[in-house]
Amino acid sequence: MEESISRLINGASWKSDQYYNCTSSNVNQVLEQVLHMNGAEAQTSYAENASVQKKVISRTKPLIQESIDELYCKNFPECFKFADLGCCSGPNAYLPTWDVVESLHSTCNRLDRKPPTLQVFLNDLPANDFNSTLKLLPSFYERLKREKILLGDDQYCFIAAVPGSFYGRLFPPNSLHFVFSSYAVHWLSRVPKGLVNKKHVYVTQTTPPTVHKAYLDQFENDLSSFLKLRSEELKPGGRIVLALIGHHDKNHPYAWEVFGLILNDMVSEGLIEASKLESFNLPHYAPSPEEIRLAIEREGSFNIHKLETFQVSPLAGFDDNINNIDNKNKLYARGKHVANGIRAISESLIANHFGNSIVDDLFHRLAIKITQYLDLELAAYTNLLISLIKKS
Repeated sequence: MEESISRLINGASWKSDQYYNCTSSNVNQVLEQVLHMNGAEAQTSYAENASVQKKVISRTKPLIQESIDELYCKNFPECFKFADLGCCSGPNAYLPTWDVVESLHSTCNRLDRKPPTLQVFLNDLPANDFNSTLKLLPSFYERLKREKILLGDDQYCFIAAVPGSFYGRLFPPNSLHFVFSSYAVHWLSRVPKGLVNKKHVYVTQTTPPTVHKAYLDQFENDLSSFLKLRSEELKPGGRIVLALIGHHDKNHPYAWEVFGLILNDMVSEGLIEASKLESFNLPHYAPSPEEIRLAIEREGSFNIHKLETFQVSPLAGFDDNINNIDNKNKLYARGKHVANGIRAISESLIANHFGNSIVDDLFHRLAIKITQYLDLELAAYTNLLISLIKKS
């Protein structure tokens, strides 16, 4: 399994007898087992280190409200069906659902109508920590009652987990009204095959044009699959709101680039084999606004209602005043905050490719290095926010 995972991550051709007969479906199944955010509630869990993602979700609220209002007023459905694709785990998983509930409640109050039943589907890969998320469900319902959105036993919001890749079909045809996805579709279904991206784990300023094209092609293929499948699952006029990482400011280093520098340092010190680093590439691509616009238009199932960009600091959610720490330790705490955010989303890939033994040292080094770069204006995360309407 470990070798198959390594071959998957580096995109190499599978030529040994053991792997020769593996289908693309098998390849995707391996990635689904490997790619997941850190679960539970430990210090390095996603639940404890997703403040950037929380900030991004908060920026989607106006588009969610607009989408819900227009969708409901168009047909007044008795049961409104909503899917959050790539919901991940922890408290953030319920933020988009809360915005949908609030939006329906507000719209129905304005129209003096009883809210429809809301059916919510929380989707992520099967290895996602759904257990931790579902344990929060009672408190979510209690909040609805506390805010007087649910009255007594008149419960109209029903939430279910749907494990599976959103690059495959998840729901019956014409069954959904609204689809939301934040910080998910920049993760690829696989790394492009046969990459030679020495000393880098990510698309950077010095990435060869052939490598950049391979990543862009994979992103376009994956996004096309995502949109085609959602167009089958959405009702006519159904909507999608997407938020994802976009192409960053080239004038400042990006956190993933610093991550690559640390891995190179560990190779030079003999802690990691050079071949291991050269064969590791993240299944991740951050498109430019024009790249994603063209990909959506080529696929052809949706009209672009809005396409916006905004930036979020990698220090989002960090409290400078916490515990009254001194300035020196405060700087390191900032670096650790950013490093823990990266660890929460990449540790599963790192451990499976390089082994568990380097993980703690790697992210300690990353925290120190990011501390240095924060003084030099580490690049903010550029984000794309997109609202789509299914064509008739």
